[in-house]
Amino acid sequence: MPSRRIIPCLDLKGGRVVKGIRFANLRDAGDPVELAKQYEAQGADEVVFLDIAATLEPRKATLDAVQRVAAELTIPFTVGGGVDSVEDIHRLLHAGCDKVSLNSAAVRNPNVLVDAARRFGSQCVVVAIDARRLPDAHFEVMTGGATVATGLDAVRWARTAVDCGAGELLITSIDRDGTKSGFDLPLLREIRDAVNVPIIASGGAGSAEDFAQVFVDCDVDAALAASLFHYGELSIGDLKTFLSRRGIDVRPLGPLIAGRV
Repeated sequence: MPSRRIIPCLDLKGGRVVKGIRFANLRDAGDPVELAKQYEAQGADEVVFLDIAATLEPRKATLDAVQRVAAELTIPFTVGGGVDSVEDIHRLLHAGCDKVSLNSAAVRNPNVLVDAARRFGSQCVVVAIDARRLPDAHFEVMTGGATVATGLDAVRWARTAVDCGAGELLITSIDRDGTKSGFDLPLLREIRDAVNVPIIASGGAGSAEDFAQVFVDCDVDAALAASLFHYGELSIGDLKTFLSRRGIDVRPLGPLIAGRV
């Protein structure tokens, strides 16, 4: 397997990066361009940019913000939020991102994944799955910024999304989001066993140990965090050093970054 990736997530609302707990009680975390530059300097492998209000308002992801962030990055950059069609994907890729994330629109019409994979290649198509745990221990897909219950089983939907052309899955545990209580390992294990595309784990990162655990126990390809990085509780450089010392293969830091860790 390639080196494990560390990915900061920028949730955007009103032109600012925000972060909450379980998709609610949002608070300001900074300017998206400055944060993106900071994370690349720290050694991030990618950046994920999610316009979290786009689907609910409804509108498209803010192209101006995408262009400004993309202009500052040399690492891969994924954008999601309000993506409804192949034309939306084309606009975002043209604005400078490398991959586009779909969530609600893919649930409504999985054929958009088929069309996107044919036109741009599956490597550009990420499906974001926001899942909550049900009383029977199954996981349900939620859309609309975790406000709409779909009745879809998350593991079954993951298989369908990959069959339709998704080249990567971004799996977020709604129950763990922003809680810093650790990733939802059972959810991630079930989906890892069900699909053969790269998986990004999201929701619940609270410590460097949480990253080590999700890589070792769930064999995910990447792990994502937001508040842990935004508010200076853990730097990406420190995290990579910790993981490397634990024997987990991560991409090396540049010499200037490594010297500060």
